[in-house]
Amino acid sequence: MKHLLTARDLTRPDIDHLLSLTDAFAEVGRRRMPKVPALQGRTVTWLFYEDSTRTRLSFEQAAKRLSADTLSFTVSSSSVRKGESLRDTVQTIEAMGVDAIVVRHSSAGVPAQITRWVSASVVNAGDGWHEHPTQALLDCYTIRSHLGDLDGRRIAIVGDVNHSRVARSDVWAFTTLGAEVTLVAPPTLLPPSLAGWPVRVSHDLDAVLPEVDVVYLLRMQRERTREALVPSLREYSARYGLTRRRIDLMHDKAIVMHPGPMNRGVEIAADVADLPRSVVVDQVRNGVAVRMAVLYELLGSGVVLPPAGGARAERDRGSERTEDGEP
Repeated sequence: MKHLLTARDLTRPDIDHLLSLTDAFAEVGRRRMPKVPALQGRTVTWLFYEDSTRTRLSFEQAAKRLSADTLSFTVSSSSVRKGESLRDTVQTIEAMGVDAIVVRHSSAGVPAQITRWVSASVVNAGDGWHEHPTQALLDCYTIRSHLGDLDGRRIAIVGDVNHSRVARSDVWAFTTLGAEVTLVAPPTLLPPSLAGWPVRVSHDLDAVLPEVDVVYLLRMQRERTREALVPSLREYSARYGLTRRRIDLMHDKAIVMHPGPMNRGVEIAADVADLPRSVVVDQVRNGVAVRMAVLYELLGSGVVLPPAGGARAERDRGSERTEDGEP
C-alpha cells in the first residue's frame, strides 16, 4: 500500500486488515505512555488548503504517537500566498526529506495528482466533494466497536449527500463490509445521478428510522454551496433533522453518528447530540488510532508492534520463565 486516496479502492481484506491494526493502536492509546517507535526516523507533513480541526489534529497526534518527525505546513503563511504553484510546493516539501504527505484540498483529484509529482506516500484527507477515506475507516471502526460486524447492518446516511465527500467514502466502505445503505435527503441534496451507487434512496426520514441500526447525519455544506437547495434551514430541520421525537422511532441499540462539526439545531437537535446513543466523541477518539494504522501501513519500517498490554505484558511474560530462560 503506497497511497490512500479513495475508499473505493479498498477491498474487504484491506479494510479488515486496517481495522485489526487499529485495534492494536487503540490499545496503545490507553497506555500511560501512548507511544511506540514504529515510525522512528520517518517524517510526515500535512498540506491543508482547507480549514480543519479534527482531521488535522488527529493525523498530528497519530504521527507523534508513532514517533515520526512532523513538519507543519500552513497555507496562510507560506509561499502559496506569493503565487507558488501546488506542484512547486509539494516538490519543495519532499526535498526536505518527507516520507508522507497528508493532503486536504477544495478541488477533487488533487491528492491523486500529487502522487504523480512526488515519490512520498500521499494520504487523502479530503478533496472537494470527492472522498475522505480515513473518515470512512474510523466510521467503520466505530460501528464495529458498538454493534459488531457490519454485515447486514442497515445504515441511513441523512442530509447533504451531493456535497459530502464523507458520504461517498462511507457508502463504499460500508457496503464493502456488507452493510445496506439508504440515502435520505430531498432530491436537491442528492447527486444528479446515482448510477453505480450500491444504495437505496428515500425522501422520508420518519419511515426509515425504525429500520436502521445507524443514523449517520451529514452537515449542511454551507461553505461549499451558494444555491438555495432547500427553502430554509428551518424547513430542512423540520423534515430531516434528528429530534427527540424522531429518536423515539429508532430501536434501542441504534446509534447516531456525525462527522463533525455539527450544526446543532439544523441536522441534529442540541439535546439529541449529547444522548448516550450519540457516538460522535467516539468517532473523534477512534480517528487517532485509525490514522496511526494508515500511517503505519504506508510507512512501517518492519518494526514489530508491541504486544497488547505493552511493556507490562512483556514483563509479566518474562516473570513466567525459569532461570535458564525456558518457560
